Amino acid sequence: MDSLSSGQSAVPYFCQWESAHLAGSFIRKELALADDPAWRTSGARDVEEYVRWTNHVCGMACLKMVLAARSGQIHPTLELARRSVPFGAYTDRDGEIKGLIYAPFVRFVADEFGLDARVHVGLGTCELPAVLEDADYFMASVHPDIRQTDLFPPTKGGHLVLVTRASATSVTFHNPSGEVGSQTDVELPLAVFDAFFAGRGIAILPGGKT
Repeated sequence: MDSLSSGQSAVPYFCQWESAHLAGSFIRKELALADDPAWRTSGARDVEEYVRWTNHVCGMACLKMVLAARSGQIHPTLELARRSVPFGAYTDRDGEIKGLIYAPFVRFVADEFGLDARVHVGLGTCELPAVLEDADYFMASVHPDIRQTDLFPPTKGGHLVLVTRASATSVTFHNPSGEVGSQTDVELPLAVFDAFFAGRGIAILPGGKT
């Protein structure tokens, strides 16, 4: 694994696809996932494994950001996913990958990285500022269309973003599946974020070790 330079305080950004600048092409299927030129840096054993997993690892990309911010260590995304499977953070049965599953993920990050994490459900968007008073980060379940907020989605949830700040008026986050221009430090009014937010997620609390 690589290391960031010491003293870096900003939260690094990682896309769930290795070539962040090509995210829009993957989303619109203009480019096949197998053609991601950087797939090897994901930690995948082969390109087939990368293609199977990379659309499911938004949560691992969020964790990768947290670990890089906390320790300066950059863990390959699919390596994190493989390490989490024995804990039950994902299931891979009959060719179908399901996850991220919150409670097993909390056990995974505690055992493997010494992170203190807490699951929240039934959370109002207006409660996010209070959550961020006690937590360093919040992995929020939102609809993936949060990358384009001109049309509100018919449902909420299904994708994870890393919330780094929340105030009485806005929420700021890194989006692992954002297109260029909507990936890092995205700031949305609370009411707009609410249209996508499913009221659940995982708080990463201060302290612990990595």
